[in-house]
Amino acid sequence: MKIIGRYKETEILNDCFESNQSEFVAVYGRRRVGKTFLVRKTFENNFAFYFTGSANLSLKDQLHNFNISLNKFGLESYSYKSNWADTFEQLIHLLENKQCSGKKVIFLDEIPWIDTPRSGFLPALEYFWNSWASARSDILLIVCGSATSWMINHLIKNRGGLYNRVTKRMIIEPFTLKECELYFRENNVEMSRYQIAEAYMILGGIPFYLSLFDKKMSLAQNVDYLFFSSNGILKDEFFNLYASLFKNSENHIRVVEALSKKAKGMIRSEISETAKISDGGSLVRILEELEQCGFIRKYHAFDRKKGYLYQLVDFYTLFYYNFIKDNEYADENSWMNSIDSAQHRAWSGYAFEQVCLIHTRQIKNKLGISGVLTNISSWRSKNSQSGAQIDMVIDRKDDVINLCEMKYSGSGLYVIDKKYSENLGQKKSVFISETGTKKAVHLTMVTTYGISKNMYSSMIQSEIRLDDLFED
Repeated sequence: MKIIGRYKETEILNDCFESNQSEFVAVYGRRRVGKTFLVRKTFENNFAFYFTGSANLSLKDQLHNFNISLNKFGLESYSYKSNWADTFEQLIHLLENKQCSGKKVIFLDEIPWIDTPRSGFLPALEYFWNSWASARSDILLIVCGSATSWMINHLIKNRGGLYNRVTKRMIIEPFTLKECELYFRENNVEMSRYQIAEAYMILGGIPFYLSLFDKKMSLAQNVDYLFFSSNGILKDEFFNLYASLFKNSENHIRVVEALSKKAKGMIRSEISETAKISDGGSLVRILEELEQCGFIRKYHAFDRKKGYLYQLVDFYTLFYYNFIKDNEYADENSWMNSIDSAQHRAWSGYAFEQVCLIHTRQIKNKLGISGVLTNISSWRSKNSQSGAQIDMVIDRKDDVINLCEMKYSGSGLYVIDKKYSENLGQKKSVFISETGTKKAVHLTMVTTYGISKNMYSSMIQSEIRLDDLFED
């Protein structure tokens, strides 16, 4: 299968291969996002050495597997070494005697799993790079890991022997809607853009999850099979996902569960109270790790007076807490039977807001402000009785503020009636009054198929449709 998207990432890897110095590249991103596929496909598996760490193995077993890989890649005078320092000396011996066209590419995958407690792996890697590889011009060392917090804290922010040694770093993001469309097309999975958006709202743009779709089934059939059938491959993904990324993941799960109860997010003290975790250094670390791995986002409200808000944004996790965790029915058609439910409508409205937040670049392009400096936030009225809130506020440098209303509906054009127009007008009025802004305030509707033109729709300055979110 060919690489979908990833143009910039592929270019970086190829530039590193062609450069006139040795390169140390750190590749990281959420589990299942396609990091390994990207590296392997870019170099067509032409590695001078390739090793993948395994989860929950002892130092002895990791070394054993590494030594087997050395032998597999051509180390003739093979002998088992019981520590990482000697093992990397063996790797040097292999590389010095290996003939390659261009740079010698070394790919160490799932590196956080290799670094077992008190193993000495990281100091050995430091010595390998600092004393040998960096002094040459023919080495391309690529290290990869799904435990993003480990990659950032131990490599990119390393304050020891690897300080400032990584020459390139790449975070591999989930697919956009457009890339999902291309991926499904490549795999002959026929779906409308509305269905692709719903698939995105369930699974996010995670290539591995998308690869599980059966082209013979509808979207609803695929979801039921993957999540609710007795053989569903994603039935138990939740705990496997968090356990693979975080040590002592129970507290990370308690935090995301707390955040799942409040769609608009919580401040840290609220998370502490709800998750029953002390508001101290441990919670700060957990929140940082969840943010680094893309499960939550940290953002300011428009007025910035309440400090940071933390919001659960991982689509799979949101789906899990809405439809899987407390599903008391052993029904293999759970999703099919929930499509017209109030629960489905509430979830889809919020999930669509998250899709829009991820595609702010496309929204700005449609508004014609791609080159304008903006700050994107949310806003909630200080007056609880008004209940006014805006989920996406685009504060522009050109003295305009867009108040974005997102409406997800599969029933055609969205109709603004008298009641809703009054609600919009009140929101705008309260926003201007409470913020004291002197900027022009525009109302923007983001819908699936557009808004119906009537006597109330003229109050909308701009509209964005689902199709616009599929643009590059």
